[in-house]
Amino acid sequence: MQKPADAAPVIVIDLQTGMFDGVAEPPLHDADRLVERARQVIDWARREGRKVAFIRHDGPEGDPLAPGEPGWPVWPALGQAEHEPTFSKSVRDSFSNPKLGAWLADLDTPEVVILGAQTNFCVAGTVQGAIANGLKVTVVSDAHSTVDLPDEAAASIINRYNAQFAEAGVNLVTTDALTKA
Repeated sequence: MQKPADAAPVIVIDLQTGMFDGVAEPPLHDADRLVERARQVIDWARREGRKVAFIRHDGPEGDPLAPGEPGWPVWPALGQAEHEPTFSKSVRDSFSNPKLGAWLADLDTPEVVILGAQTNFCVAGTVQGAIANGLKVTVVSDAHSTVDLPDEAAASIINRYNAQFAEAGVNLVTTDALTKA
C-alpha cells in the first residue's frame, strides 16, 4: 500500500438509499460494514483536510434511483456535509459528468481515492474513467460492494475486481490501513 497523495480527495460512488433500504433492490453485500467503512474513510478524509465528493446515480424514470424517488438520495447514514458536493451521472463512469473533472482540476490533484457501489458497474467504470483522465487511483479494497449475481456471489465479484484493479496499476488499500496509518 502506498499512502495517497496529500491532496487526493475521496470520491464516494452511488451509496444511495436504494442500495441499502431493500425496498426496491436487495441491499448491497455486507451493507452495514460497508457503511461503517465508508464513514471511517470519510471521517479520515475530513481529519486530514481532504475534500470529499459524492456521486449519485440518476436512473431513468421508474427506476428506484431515478431523481425524486425514495431510493435516490445519498444514504443519510454517511453524514454528507453541506459543503461536500454531489455529482450526478446516468452511466457507469462518474467522469461522464464534466463537473467532476472541473472540481478535480480546481483541486489540482493527481490522484483520487475511490469507494462505493457497485463494484462491477460504477466503481469499475469510474476507476477506468479516472485512469483515462490521467489520474492515479487508490481504491479502498474493503469499502466497495455489489449484489449477488445468479452465477457469482458478491464477495467473489469484489475479490475478482480488486485483482483486476491491481493488474491495472490501481493502489489497493484497506480501510484500516488507510485511516490508521
